[in-house]
Amino acid sequence: MTLQQSSISLIQYTEAYKPFLEDYHLPEEQLMFTMLPIEKIHNPKVTSTSNHVLILDGDRPVGYFALEDGAKVQKYSDNPRARVLTSFSIDSTFQGKGLAKKALQLLPSFVNEELPEVNEIVLGVNKKNVAALNLYIKMGFVDEGEIVDGTKGPQHVLHLYL
Repeated sequence: MTLQQSSISLIQYTEAYKPFLEDYHLPEEQLMFTMLPIEKIHNPKVTSTSNHVLILDGDRPVGYFALEDGAKVQKYSDNPRARVLTSFSIDSTFQGKGLAKKALQLLPSFVNEELPEVNEIVLGVNKKNVAALNLYIKMGFVDEGEIVDGTKGPQHVLHLYL
């Protein structure tokens, strides 16, 4: 299923999109907080039942995120019906056009359609990544004051209740 807002849609990753993702670029200052889509998709630490999601503008991938399950969820939530949103990014070529905001607006509907058993999305945002923190809060994620240790420093834990 594809959910769409204007020309922006969210779809499950398939190998057909691999060539697009091999040409995906992020600036160094963003790579300190996330990983490139191809690296995440092929990361052996990510469970095979996690969902890899592309953000499309028309039919071109412009962004990516994962909705992870498994032990990683327990770092952020006790809810067995939660998923962790990780590696959210927009290719540097397409940044500054409001695409991240549009994708996050589609997220609740996408999860309800694709993962109806999920009732919460959680994530960790590095305390130094103020732009991302502000975006997530503006888009409905709730900061309940929880902080966890991340690989690159302390992270705010944010919740989106569906």
